[in-house]
Amino acid sequence: MGAQNGNVAIDGFVASGKSTVGRALARRLEYLYLDTGAMYRSVALLALRNGVAVDQESALVDMLEAHKVSVETRDRTQLGYVVLIDAKDVTVRLFDPDVTAAVSAVAALPAIRAALVVRQREIARAGPVVMAGRDIGTVVLPDAPHKFFLTASLDERARRRRLELEERGVEIALDEVRKQIEERDRLDESRVTAPLKRAPDAVLIDSTGIGADTVVERMLAAIRDAA
Repeated sequence: MGAQNGNVAIDGFVASGKSTVGRALARRLEYLYLDTGAMYRSVALLALRNGVAVDQESALVDMLEAHKVSVETRDRTQLGYVVLIDAKDVTVRLFDPDVTAAVSAVAALPAIRAALVVRQREIARAGPVVMAGRDIGTVVLPDAPHKFFLTASLDERARRRRLELEERGVEIALDEVRKQIEERDRLDESRVTAPLKRAPDAVLIDSTGIGADTVVERMLAAIRDAA
């Protein structure tokens, strides 16, 4: 793939601020925003709804081919986008505990990743796009001209995720959220296919103790410097 369209790749750990920063950056650049994690969550949701085991790769691929999963930008929504399955908005369900518990197993399957990467690249070709995920700069858009990798301390990420869940009406203890994030980190970094890692040419930003606006300004400065 070429580096056309000025696409921006944002990778990083869970609750490191990818979505918040990505949405804000996309608005500043007047780009489309895509959170690829939402696409994997939609597959996990489909599996739960259809009674398909999350380790049954061929069955999941068949299931995915039978349904249309799409992501649309909606600036007035909390996330800045909505996820549609067969034209029905399922965004509100994507961060429920059962989906969160299933998504890592689904995202580790090579065939599922391959199928969704095709869709993600199609979106990028029609871009420009700010795309956030865990393998954007390394796998999905390796030739993107602008790459960033976000991190933050475990405690800060746990607080952020708990706040997100509370805003969606999900009550959960902070210690439990921390354990879930630690396990998600382990799975993301150790999976055989497209593990989470920083691309060599990605700008590293630690968002611990700094606001999203500051992170966005750092990204914009890096993009300007690369022009």
